[in-house]
Amino acid sequence: MELTGSRIISADRATVWKHLNDPETLKACIPGCEELTGNADEGFAAVVKQKIGPVKATFKGAVTLSDVNAPESYRISGEGKGGVAGFAKGGANVVLTEVEGGTELSYVADVSIGGKLAQLGSRLIDGVSRKLSDEFFDRFKTRVEGGDAET
Repeated sequence: MELTGSRIISADRATVWKHLNDPETLKACIPGCEELTGNADEGFAAVVKQKIGPVKATFKGAVTLSDVNAPESYRISGEGKGGVAGFAKGGANVVLTEVEGGTELSYVADVSIGGKLAQLGSRLIDGVSRKLSDEFFDRFKTRVEGGDAET
């Protein structure tokens, strides 16, 4: 499945880039993220809890950055294993463009799942994936613009 979107963030590109590489920002913005350790250069380890339909799972996995072209673009990729629930993996190509009033963050993301989660049906998975993606980028925009990421 592929997801695309963009947000205009009221901040300069260097500030947005800094937040895209900051573990505290990423942890605060990833829905269900309980733990995120590591750094942008070596990768991150994450623990994320999610409920998808009737399936609750704790995913443990890794997040890496590649194709880094600071401060313009990168690919962020992750893979998590949720025990009997299955696995989820995906990534996003993120591009920052200077625009009037700030920076446009645009992304093209791909997601795949397996195990019990794959049995839930593509409509449910597509809907949840879009919701989680929107939630991440809305929180990210709020946090970079100086607001509280929890709102």
